[in-house]
Amino acid sequence: MKPYPCPNCARPNHFEVRVCPNCSFTLGYDPESDQFLFLGDGATIWRDADGGEHDVIVCANNNNYKICNWLVPAIGNQPLCLACRHNRTIPDLTGPNVPERWAKIEAAKRRLFHTLLHLKLPIETVAEAEANGTSPGLAFDFLYDPVGEQTGTVQITTGHEAGVITLNLLEADDVQREKMRTSLGEPYRTILGHFRHEVGHYYFSRLIEDTNEVENFRKLFGDERISYEDAKSQHYGEGGGGWSGDYVSAYATMHPWEDFAETFAHLMHIVDALATLDGFGMRMTKWKWQEEEPSVDFDPYHADIGQLIQEWGPFAFAENAVNRSMGQPDLYPFQLSEKIVAKLDYINRLLHRAGDGDIAAKVPALREQRERAEREAA
Repeated sequence: MKPYPCPNCARPNHFEVRVCPNCSFTLGYDPESDQFLFLGDGATIWRDADGGEHDVIVCANNNNYKICNWLVPAIGNQPLCLACRHNRTIPDLTGPNVPERWAKIEAAKRRLFHTLLHLKLPIETVAEAEANGTSPGLAFDFLYDPVGEQTGTVQITTGHEAGVITLNLLEADDVQREKMRTSLGEPYRTILGHFRHEVGHYYFSRLIEDTNEVENFRKLFGDERISYEDAKSQHYGEGGGGWSGDYVSAYATMHPWEDFAETFAHLMHIVDALATLDGFGMRMTKWKWQEEEPSVDFDPYHADIGQLIQEWGPFAFAENAVNRSMGQPDLYPFQLSEKIVAKLDYINRLLHRAGDGDIAAKVPALREQRERAEREAA
């Protein structure tokens, strides 16, 4: 995402700040206007860079836990911000290092929601979805795994089911997450990556499952009706875990659902990274392998896949070069084949349609067919 200037002194700040390091004024992010607002010394009114007043208050999770820097409209009875109101379960904060880990998770979740808001995707809470008849709504369970931390055997699985995303708090521990990344042979494992993957599952159920769109999905990703448990056993068992240029990761090879979620997350990585480059006005004046200088002079959130990939390739190469110069592994250890780009294109166009309000209606016959298959399998 773009850097956000302090509305008081104009210093560029990261998305997570609550106090400007330069002028020491309190800052809060207003998702309605997509800008930081500030409180002057002793002030109680939030203002923008032009001195305009905004009728907002801090998110209740800031008041209660010092865990959020988003703002909420003062009018109304919703004390939680657009991101925090989706929390169904927060972790037991009495556990060791739990508050700090939860803070990391919430910071990553706010970045996720920033992207979803810019894409204009549906983000109803469970209650909102039930009231609107657009189930499933989106909810989060953040759970502490003390047994897993003590024994090294994970007891809580990060995943998605019926609109609820569960995240094991151990993912916020760098050592624990690196152990899991290494044991699973993954080149890339981050909290934000988890969120993007799991919300990909959510949007499959929201935009594709039980709709006529599922036939288009199957042409690229395969038939999701195959047994997930059998696919999982095959993937982690003997002969599983293979990878080819048709998939963005080894995990994506396991099942069409995982292929979609992995590709969805990958698209989010590219779009948000390009939006960041755009925010800094970056361009490459010494890239000699194409006629035009690579630059991001467009809106990545609403660009076609051809433009995204054309500009992303050179910048990804440069990012890897910078990381190597610092003795770090490649920031972007992936190659995009023609088949992967086709999948990215499908998801990109699907999200653009959803952002425009073009969401396929659920088809009762497809839902009944799926439920019948699930009963027979049981």
